Amino acid sequence: MKRKNGINIMLFVFIINLILILSCTKINKKDTSGILLTTDREFSAMSVKSGMHKAFLSFIADSGVMLRNNSYPLRGRQSLGQLFEKSSDTAFVLEWEPVFEKLSESGDLGYTYGIFKRTLRETGNISKGTYVTIWKKQKDGTWKFVLDTGTQGLPDTK
Repeated sequence: MKRKNGINIMLFVFIINLILILSCTKINKKDTSGILLTTDREFSAMSVKSGMHKAFLSFIADSGVMLRNNSYPLRGRQSLGQLFEKSSDTAFVLEWEPVFEKLSESGDLGYTYGIFKRTLRETGNISKGTYVTIWKKQKDGTWKFVLDTGTQGLPDTK
């Protein structure tokens, strides 16, 4: 009889532990739902309000990478800042709308993708394209991009 009680107690402890582990995982996922879409929209809003350069320098991780057409990968905030010093971002407005996010099971890495629009201030001409941004949660709880790239060529709908 003692052996049967021991098995029942072990089974009970196992089930309780399993419930605790599963319930913690679900709460964690629920808390982060939509966080990357929100972060990406804030990133775009800063680009519209304060310029592309400021936005990208604010949202890139220290070792983040940016892939651009006809260019080698730009690694890190410092490299991006040096590139931006050579040009102005006042002739255009860059904005985008994320349409999808996916988070890793651990909740510290994820990606967004969507449609971007670049509008020339002087003429109003619009060019559109698609983009993907890979995000990493920082030690302070904020999200910064570790990789960003886009491709132009969507039809102009002015």
